Amino acid sequence: MNKIIEIQDLGLKDYKDTWDYQEQLFKGIVDAKIKNRRDNTQLKTNNYFLFVEHPHVYTLGKSGDISNLLVDEAQLKAKNATFYKVNRGGDITYHGPGQIVGYPILDLDNFFTDIHKYLRFLEEMIILTLAEYGLKAERSPGETGVWLDVGTPFARKICAMGVRASRWVTMHGFALNVNANLGYFDLMIPCGIRGKAVTSLNVELGVATVDEAEVKEKLLKHFSALFEAEFLNAKL
Repeated sequence: MNKIIEIQDLGLKDYKDTWDYQEQLFKGIVDAKIKNRRDNTQLKTNNYFLFVEHPHVYTLGKSGDISNLLVDEAQLKAKNATFYKVNRGGDITYHGPGQIVGYPILDLDNFFTDIHKYLRFLEEMIILTLAEYGLKAERSPGETGVWLDVGTPFARKICAMGVRASRWVTMHGFALNVNANLGYFDLMIPCGIRGKAVTSLNVELGVATVDEAEVKEKLLKHFSALFEAEFLNAKL
C-alpha cells in the first residue's frame, strides 16, 4: 500500500494536452495493477495530484447535454475558448484562468475502495479550505460540487467536480473558482442546472485577487489529512 502522492503543478496548460497526460499517468497505474494480478507480482502503484490552470475551455461529461452550451463554434472562437467531450461524469463545465483545477490520479486500493467516499473527501477538502477564508461552503443534495447559501434563492456554486474511475484508479477532479472571470459562465448552463449562480473566491471576499499559491497549500493540507497521505514534491 503506497500512500505517497507526487504533486505536480503544470501551470497554464492546454486542456487536451493535460487530458492526454492524465491518461498516460492513469494507464501506467492500471498497467501495473493488471501485471500484479496477472503475474502475481507486487509492483508499487503510484499516485499523483496535478494542479493546472487551463486556457478558456468548456468540457461536457458523458451524461451531459450539448444544449447546455449556449454558444456555437464561431462564438466560442470569438471568446478564445475551446470545447471537448470528455470521459468523466457530470455535465458541462468551464475552465479558465483564475481557476485552480486539481486532478488527483490515485490508486484507491492504496487508500479505500469507495468512490462515493472519494467524492465526499474531495468536497470536504474544498469546504475546509473555504472555511479558512470565513466562508460556509456546503454540499447541495442531488447536485455535484461545492456551494454557498444552499437552500436559499442566493445559492451559488464555487467549485465544480467530475471524476472518472476504472479499476479503482481515478482521474479528472475539481475546479475551484478563485480569481475566475465569471462572464464565461454565462455562455453555458453550469452543470446543466438552471437558475443557479456561480461565484469565485475573490468575489466572495470582495478583493481583486486571492493568492492562488496560498489556496493550493491549504487544499493540499486538508487533502493530506483526509486521505492520510504523504506528499512528494509538495513545494508549490
